[in-house]
Amino acid sequence: MKLTAERPFATPEAAARKLVEIATGIEAVQDGRIHIEKINAPFLYTLKASGEEFGAGIKFAVEHGWLEMHESGTYVRLTDGGEKTAPAQP
Repeated sequence: MKLTAERPFATPEAAARKLVEIATGIEAVQDGRIHIEKINAPFLYTLKASGEEFGAGIKFAVEHGWLEMHESGTYVRLTDGGEKTAPAQP
């Protein structure tokens, strides 16, 4: 008997792919910056993911070169690898 539902972003790779997908749909500001709250809010509140899933997804995306995070943690930039990783937008 299962007491909990499967979490769609339980693996860091799945979370990272979704975060990159969200980031590709956001219009970047100065120098390609995407404010972290622009991807944080939809991921946590719309998709109902957890903070741990968000953290693991961001870490995975940065480690694999899909996103570049500023040292302050306030914004990210999509890299060429990230743009190729995200599924095409309909």
